[in-house]
Amino acid sequence: MDKKINLKMLEELTNASGVSGFEEEAIQVAKKYISKTLNVSVDSMLNTYIEREKIENAPVIMIDAHIDEVGFVVQSIKENGLIRIIPMGGFVAHNLPAHRVQIRNLENKYISGIITSTPVHYKGQSEQLSVDNMFVDIGAISDKEVKEYYKIDIAMPVMLESVFEYDEQTDIVKGKAFDCRAGVASVIEIMNTLEKEKLDVNIVGTLTSQEEVGTRGAIVASNKVKPDVAIVMEGTPADDTFAQSYQMQTILKKGPMLRHLDPKMIANPRLQRFALDISKKYDIPCQDAVRTGGGTNGFAIHTSNNGVPTIVIGVPVRYPHTSNGIIAYQDYENMVKIAIAIIKELNQDIVKSF
Repeated sequence: MDKKINLKMLEELTNASGVSGFEEEAIQVAKKYISKTLNVSVDSMLNTYIEREKIENAPVIMIDAHIDEVGFVVQSIKENGLIRIIPMGGFVAHNLPAHRVQIRNLENKYISGIITSTPVHYKGQSEQLSVDNMFVDIGAISDKEVKEYYKIDIAMPVMLESVFEYDEQTDIVKGKAFDCRAGVASVIEIMNTLEKEKLDVNIVGTLTSQEEVGTRGAIVASNKVKPDVAIVMEGTPADDTFAQSYQMQTILKKGPMLRHLDPKMIANPRLQRFALDISKKYDIPCQDAVRTGGGTNGFAIHTSNNGVPTIVIGVPVRYPHTSNGIIAYQDYENMVKIAIAIIKELNQDIVKSF
């Protein structure tokens, strides 16, 4: 696919709603961009599987990205019409007040609202923000109006509202849910690109659900696919706006990041070294990192079955888990290139060496 198509795919994927457990809309967008000659299926967990024609007795490579995004769910509705929400995924409380959100109602229509905040005129010095005690104001004045007119009830998904932008001069992309719709786009592009290529391995693309609430979809998908190797494609937090220079390992426009470890997973060292060597061989920019926080679907996949050699390739994302993320398109492009180069080099003997 060319850059124009990729940018349109990124725009539609990131604009789509796909809060954990409610990924249907994002899945429908993804399907639009998957080659019609690839086999596509969706399971009851809302995991999407993308497969090409199988090679007999060849190792299976799982190329994964989670399709869900952080968001909220309606927990209850106050008598005055304010809507209490609970988080699906991790948020920093002070980033949220006055954010615009969209609530999907019982008729699958979107109702705009604003996460409430106390005006400065009334705010006490001791007032503490809590992600677990936030409300959305849609302009209603009663719970009856919320339920009967707006058709909003408990358990409705709530997504952050955002506007997608691409700056051709700087190659910068802005929007929400790059964690992990950038990964989703990359899996689609990889599978489409390699659809007719002669490979020594089988490849299965998985767009997994519910990563943000505990890598639940990946647990199911890895048990179904039974991979011999896994490559997890991610939108990973950039550290170039707050870390000291010697600590920066995930910098915009420096290439995708291959993480050696995070608190949930240690990448297979032999596979990690193989990937880093491939990036040098083909002169593809990349960064490697040791992460002190966070986790990915790699956690679920690498401990599945009898253990799966796994690496994580991530496009640096500034301000993830907000409605205003930033990525560089060139980092996305290089993430796809390095994954394709790795897959093309794999064979039975190399896989066994991991």
